[in-house]
Amino acid sequence: MVARGEPRIEAGLGFGQIDAGNANLLEAQFGTPLAQPGNETGGLGQVGIGHGPIIAAMPARANFVYSPGVVRAFDQTAIREYGIPGYVLMCRAGAATLAAVRQRWPGATRLLVLCGAGNNAGDGFVIARLAREVGLAVEVVTLAEPGTLAGDAATACAEFVAAGGTSRPWSGTLPPADLVIDALLGTGLTRPVTGAWREAIDRLNAGHAPVVAVDVPSGLDAGTGAVLGAAVEARLTVTFVALKTGLFLGAGPDHCGEVLLADLDVPVDVYSGVPPVLRRFGPEDLSGRLPPRRASAHKGLFGHVLVVGGNTGFSGAARLAGEASLRAGAGLVTVATRPASAPFVTAARPELMTLAVADPADLDAGLARASVLAVGPGLGQDDWARAVLERVLAAGKPVVVDADALNLVAGTNRQRQDWILTPHPGEAARLLGATTADIQRDRLGAVHALADRYGGTVVLKGRGTLVAGGAGAAWLIDRGNPGMATAGMGDVLTGLTAGLLAQFPQDPLGIAATAAFVHAAAGDDAAEGGARGLLAGDLLGSLRKWVNPVRP
Repeated sequence: MVARGEPRIEAGLGFGQIDAGNANLLEAQFGTPLAQPGNETGGLGQVGIGHGPIIAAMPARANFVYSPGVVRAFDQTAIREYGIPGYVLMCRAGAATLAAVRQRWPGATRLLVLCGAGNNAGDGFVIARLAREVGLAVEVVTLAEPGTLAGDAATACAEFVAAGGTSRPWSGTLPPADLVIDALLGTGLTRPVTGAWREAIDRLNAGHAPVVAVDVPSGLDAGTGAVLGAAVEARLTVTFVALKTGLFLGAGPDHCGEVLLADLDVPVDVYSGVPPVLRRFGPEDLSGRLPPRRASAHKGLFGHVLVVGGNTGFSGAARLAGEASLRAGAGLVTVATRPASAPFVTAARPELMTLAVADPADLDAGLARASVLAVGPGLGQDDWARAVLERVLAAGKPVVVDADALNLVAGTNRQRQDWILTPHPGEAARLLGATTADIQRDRLGAVHALADRYGGTVVLKGRGTLVAGGAGAAWLIDRGNPGMATAGMGDVLTGLTAGLLAQFPQDPLGIAATAAFVHAAAGDDAAEGGARGLLAGDLLGSLRKWVNPVRP
């Protein structure tokens, strides 16, 4: 499940080939509209999602996400070790932002640029200068006295003024504009926004003009995605050099809109030896993990999943999980459930086998035949559920654990390497003895803490699902939509994960990330007619498309 505004990631130009001070060259490169008037979603070198024209190569590290401090270090490495002046990088950033604006909003002729302090303000002055030079009407409003700017930001302001540009201080109101550039606060913000700065952000969010954020929406913690008092709600965020964690964590997706990466032609070697914090999972990651089947294949090669759940009144959850396992490609799927629930499972999906479990010992035959177990969908927390869970965990087979099975595991000292835990934030809070708010404040820390405490692989569901296990970067799933916030979605993911694991047991971490991506992508397909009213069962028809990726 992901909430409104999950970022769509696109890769932009490096812009090293563009002299940002030459407006004629900028006009030559981007003066011709690349989208029809009124089309605000045309693509600019899209990575994996979106349908616009591809006009740019993918920047280095387009699928890797770093902490903002590391990205600032990349900047300094480019400046000190590769001799790229900081002001050149600033001009490339301004050119990249203006190019994106002109592509997505070709009909916008009046720009309002809000400039704050530091290099973010410098980026704003560069954008304003370049926009004026290509004939756009530009108004600049400042929140900090321009005379207090230093370094590259002061240079950018001086060049704007030398080119005939003027600015005025914030007066409490926003002048009319077709589009607003947010160049108020950058990635270094660490304290809540107050005073005139907050007033400006609130006015911006209450306005009707689309907002483009420079590097990060002002007021958003670039590391955690926390809102520091108030944060700009942008339609597009153009971020520079590398993706930052705060664009994807916490409230980041609600404030960033689309995310466009412009690497500013920073040399690839700048990134060498620095591992990312997160790695985005994309369609290109599917083909290597989901190879085509041989013509001689038979069902015995693709595993046997045993789904355990469906307590009284909850047979639907187990049935959804079972069908998702079949749609994932498992050779055989059995649903072990209460005797009264079994007929409903097979009536809804006759390809499923059932095992009636009145006594926990009734599970033994199914446990012996299965290669992968999935426990939790509709399990409940009564004595039957507890006894059944103990039987499952004692079987010594790979197991996907979800829902009430997670709640029963919480507070125990169990740890094993062959399970995949799939908690939502509330379940994660119970597993860690924390609150849901704690989990949401630090989702990345939470997923690693869960993996450290319980072992195996952990899928922390929610907006920007995270998948972690062992050392290394966690996987980030940045697809999905708010329509998936409905009953049964987790059951589908549980069955899907188990079905893929039955076929590819050697890589549980990669398969868990694959399942999470397929689940989210199928959810997006199902929501094409609208997110509200989406049902978990609506995803089942799209799963087959995504588990059979088109070969390159």
